Amino acid sequence: MDLSPILSPLNDAQRAAVTAPVGPVLVLAGAGSGKTRVLTHRVAWLIQAEGASPHSILAVTFTNKAAGEMRARIEGLLGVPGGSLWIGTFHGIAHRLLRLHWREAGLPQGFQILDAEDQLRMMKKILKAQQLDESRWIPREVVWFVNHQKDEGLRPKALKDGNDPTRRQLIKLYQDYEEACARAGVVDFAELLLRAFELLRDNAEVLRHYRSRFRHVLVDEFQDTNAIQYAWMKLIAGSDGAPFIVGDDDQSIYRWRGARVENLQQFRRDWPHAQLHKLEQNYRSTGNILKAANALIEHNSGRLGKNLWTSGGHGEPIRLYAAFNERDEAEFVTHRIRDWVQRGGARREIAILYRSNAQSRVFEEAFLSARIPYKVYGGLRFFERAEIKDALAYLRLLSNRDDDASFERVVNLPTRGIGAKTIDELRQSARTTGGSLWQAARLALEQGALGARAGTALGGFLQLIEQLADGTAGLPLHEQVDHVLAGSGLVEHHRKDKAERGEARVENLEELVSAARGFEPEGDLPPLDAFLAHAALEAGEGPAEEWEDCVQMMTLHTAKGLEFPLVFLCGMEDGLFPHQRSLNDLDGLEEERRLCYVGMTRAMSQLYVTFAEQRRLHGTDSYGQPSRFIGELPEDLVEEVRPRIQVGRAWARPGGHAPAGAGAQGRAPAYTHSQAGRRTIAAESVAPGMRLGARVRHGKFGEGTVLNVEGQGPQARVQVNFERQGTKWLMLAYANLEAM
Repeated sequence: MDLSPILSPLNDAQRAAVTAPVGPVLVLAGAGSGKTRVLTHRVAWLIQAEGASPHSILAVTFTNKAAGEMRARIEGLLGVPGGSLWIGTFHGIAHRLLRLHWREAGLPQGFQILDAEDQLRMMKKILKAQQLDESRWIPREVVWFVNHQKDEGLRPKALKDGNDPTRRQLIKLYQDYEEACARAGVVDFAELLLRAFELLRDNAEVLRHYRSRFRHVLVDEFQDTNAIQYAWMKLIAGSDGAPFIVGDDDQSIYRWRGARVENLQQFRRDWPHAQLHKLEQNYRSTGNILKAANALIEHNSGRLGKNLWTSGGHGEPIRLYAAFNERDEAEFVTHRIRDWVQRGGARREIAILYRSNAQSRVFEEAFLSARIPYKVYGGLRFFERAEIKDALAYLRLLSNRDDDASFERVVNLPTRGIGAKTIDELRQSARTTGGSLWQAARLALEQGALGARAGTALGGFLQLIEQLADGTAGLPLHEQVDHVLAGSGLVEHHRKDKAERGEARVENLEELVSAARGFEPEGDLPPLDAFLAHAALEAGEGPAEEWEDCVQMMTLHTAKGLEFPLVFLCGMEDGLFPHQRSLNDLDGLEEERRLCYVGMTRAMSQLYVTFAEQRRLHGTDSYGQPSRFIGELPEDLVEEVRPRIQVGRAWARPGGHAPAGAGAQGRAPAYTHSQAGRRTIAAESVAPGMRLGARVRHGKFGEGTVLNVEGQGPQARVQVNFERQGTKWLMLAYANLEAM
């Protein structure tokens, strides 16, 4: 039998893992090391070399796309259709089991699956039936509690309330929800996994059948498994089974979803004789990027341990840019993108990675201004996000009470007891009178046309809008926005959502205040009207088309599994990345470091790391310290793009108190005095008084500080941070700057 198609594409470490003797195997697969290839070739090896039946293979991964790719690759290797193979996601395999064994699982034959919105609607009905206030018992928070318990493998009867009335009520709602699902013959996604586990656990004959059938259980992305997924795998494989596990503890970044990085260590305890194979040869990144990533992740404790390497060259150093503020950061990235394209690179080869979705706004503005097409990967552009559109709807009502679309959007957000029936009555009245919904609402209240509860709620909403309008009159634009966000209850509404989504939405709302603070109105419109028009135009730009050559923008979590020749890792400041909530939590800090490791290893040839001395984010100005992760990168692998300058505030690098320009062990390299002197002489040779840090005055923009100088002669440009107008690049030949 010719096994060369299976073995010839593999390196030595991959071949050792693929051909390992049948038994428990743990493959520790580093970023870009070919883990999917190992998994698919292992399946082909088992069938062709070990004589395993395709019916005995169960391969599990985390996404339908990955499962489809795995099946296609295996079929290509075997040269035959893989229909008899069980390949799918955890949820997909669980669903298949429950369809086959619906009776043993205690389900109706035609059971249906609830999606997330269906699940939320059902919970709202339960809360309403129990006359529980949704402002106290947030439906999404209750759903999160239910799903979390299921992910941990816990039913209501197994939970203890600890004499806590809130927890007691949540357990009761969990019980009521289960009963409602049973009556309706439906299951949610978390239930699929829990019910499939219970099917095997509680039915010895069924378990015996599948343990006998699936002699080979293979699981991809094992570091992302939660408690119930691990328990399910352990049950179906059995202590005498031969599970083949592929994962990377250094890329476990979904703890907030319930993922347990410790499952890799637990696997070694449950199968103490498991063979360990490490895939450390990386086929993606340059040597310098890999060395820096290795050095960073070594600061985490409890790792299984590996060291990525490449047979390729060292490549370019990691470039560190210290921006004055977030606009300077975005402008720097914009210039580097233009350089990349001018040298023949494609925009689709570039990724902007950030920790928080709210960071995208400044880059979006910079790219729109520079006419650089971009796509927000895995999410919406800033002004298209639901919570931003909600806030803008409140602001539009302040500007124009007759804006029907805005009225309908927020009249019952946050929930205030104004139902669909009331809205329908207002629509009918508006059509009859030819007026707006606002006018119809006032008329209905004057005539007492609504029930007591609906009338009180609607009157409260109209009064709220009037109070917000009065309270914001005469305030600066950003204070108007801030006042409306607080007074409308939108921020508190999303803050009550304890899931990561709620926190992200609060951050986006706070970033809207930053957008308003930095907005410069043009023309004669009042600032609020100008800002609303600006938001509508930016949202109306539309995302880049799928086929368009555009820059990719995404959060670090979204970037996992992707790769790009040029990567910008932006916003590297303590409190932003690592995130503020993780700074005093060792487990959280280590996950943030893994997230940074994931971001760095997305880069194939060039990696830029940027941070800002001053950042306006979530509505406030902050002077943050550079991320501690920058200080964990080896000095000899990092090159500062330009000398640091002191502008009004000294700062210390992570781990010490040295000001900018002072080298320190284990920190990013600082420029020397001789380098600084050469740069100052070069700047002075362009124009007198234009040295770095010099104070200058502009006829329109006022006073500012010189941050950077580029070019010579007529093409020379100077970057100035103006006190009132922010950072701007100006052509020296035309700027008429006056040295102070």
